[in-house]
Amino acid sequence: MSLPAILAPSLLAGDHANLGASALVAANSGAPWLHIDIMDGHFVPNLTFGPEVPAALRRAGATQFFDTHLMVENPDAFIEPFAKAGANLLSVHIEPNYDHRRTLARIRELGCQCGIVLNPGTPAAAIESLLDCVDLVLVMTVQPGFGGQPFRRDMLPKLQQVDQWRRERGLKFRLEVDGGIDLASALECRSAGADTFVAGTSFFRAADKITFAKTIAQLP
Repeated sequence: MSLPAILAPSLLAGDHANLGASALVAANSGAPWLHIDIMDGHFVPNLTFGPEVPAALRRAGATQFFDTHLMVENPDAFIEPFAKAGANLLSVHIEPNYDHRRTLARIRELGCQCGIVLNPGTPAAAIESLLDCVDLVLVMTVQPGFGGQPFRRDMLPKLQQVDQWRRERGLKFRLEVDGGIDLASALECRSAGADTFVAGTSFFRAADKITFAKTIAQLP
């Protein structure tokens, strides 16, 4: 049985001059999660937010589930500051060289849920041994670094493989997609097993964000 669908609007596509207003727009749509992309300028060729951003959003009254995606070369240096800043879930990439299982365990020790992330060029097999210790698997459907890229349909078999392992092993982690997600690509990803949908450009440009959020939440 599939988990209920969840929309996580991406703050990266919001108004960087008024992130609090963008977070409020996301909350008012009915979306329960807010996706916060953290980029260090090394692992990906872009810089985004430090821990002060989620901390400031919390002080301003934001109550969403903060789905915090660490696109960083050294996640161990970032997990504690973001946990203290109000993250609910911290996702780290499989690609950098560090002790993945230990880092995931440390995230849990800090009181957050933990996730593991796959870039488009990384096979699903790279995370297979970690599926028993995560709350979420994020399959990137674009190369991370910048918003507004087109959805990569060739990632659908990877989603199907991770979902198959989840079903076979009776695991409960969420399966998230991020990159080029709109209502059409979300439906394709849902059919491939995804249940959590990061939407940035398509969400913030939608004329009716409440309908957008409801449509995602009602995906079969």
